[in-house]
Amino acid sequence: MTEPFEVDVSQFRGSSYDIGFHSGQQVKGKKIVDVFENVTRDQIDVDEMKTLYKTYAPHLLDEMEGISEALQLPFAKVAACFSGYDIPKVEAMGCSTMMLDSYYVRNYDFAPELYDHRFALSDPKEAFATAGYPLQLLGRHDGVNEHGLVAGFHFVSNTDYKTGISAWTAVRMVLDTCRSTEDAIELLQAIPHAACYNFSIADAFGKQVAVEATPTTVNVRYSTNALACVNHFQTETLQSANRTNIEGSKKRNDYIQKLLEQNVSFEDAVRLFSVEDSPLFYTDYDELFGTLHTFAYEFTTSRVVTCPAGRIDILDFIFTDWVNGENLRTNRLLGER
Repeated sequence: MTEPFEVDVSQFRGSSYDIGFHSGQQVKGKKIVDVFENVTRDQIDVDEMKTLYKTYAPHLLDEMEGISEALQLPFAKVAACFSGYDIPKVEAMGCSTMMLDSYYVRNYDFAPELYDHRFALSDPKEAFATAGYPLQLLGRHDGVNEHGLVAGFHFVSNTDYKTGISAWTAVRMVLDTCRSTEDAIELLQAIPHAACYNFSIADAFGKQVAVEATPTTVNVRYSTNALACVNHFQTETLQSANRTNIEGSKKRNDYIQKLLEQNVSFEDAVRLFSVEDSPLFYTDYDELFGTLHTFAYEFTTSRVVTCPAGRIDILDFIFTDWVNGENLRTNRLLGER
């Protein structure tokens, strides 16, 4: 039996504080606020967090101030719930990405209970304009920025877990502040990572990379035309950080490699990722492994195509048009799971 699955589409331009206030208003009174309050720590070292964010993305502190005002919560509580700093361990999460010099397409797999159910387009005065899926309000599962830089994260393991920045906040920092894959690599090599994640990153210059990040080491896999990124490390020196069972991740990687060899079109790639009978689509929602959305970007046209699970509604638009002031008429996407 299927269930309806909705994603709100949010659009806002202004200061980072205003965008935070708008985001807070969007989720005020919704279950997701209570969910993150329950799964995060009661408090974190706010001064330590502020020092880090002032270095790499100071505008996010302004955004948290706006969230605090909208939700009528102390800043320290907002920092603990939504900053993505010093969060408890996440035990499972899946994601699959295929990158070529012409497009990027990705599925995100996890539990709907820990999903923001939002697709956000924002244009802050202090950072680059972006379009992507929020996680924990401030972070991003995946997305694209006004320079055509695309990024997403892929959970690998909790080996050497420590206090640090979550992968979804790292993706947000990349999208908000970087113009190219090289910029993104430099940032991901500098910030303190809490756990082991792959980052799939591609830019409008035709460069694709998989950044393999642990709390102690950051490696990079490069490509000049095509690359797959899933949920295990592939560089030799980081094999020991993989989980014991990575067979599912390897199968998805092999399937994407075959698609890369076939040189499938952008439209076919979106379909092959998002239809329920795809080897990349999962319905194990109760086991924290169900496909929640597909996100795709075509570099030559700046075209975004995205849909929630079930693909009843598909959002298809030119991102540069939005950056130039043309708002979307859609405010909600309907899917099913």
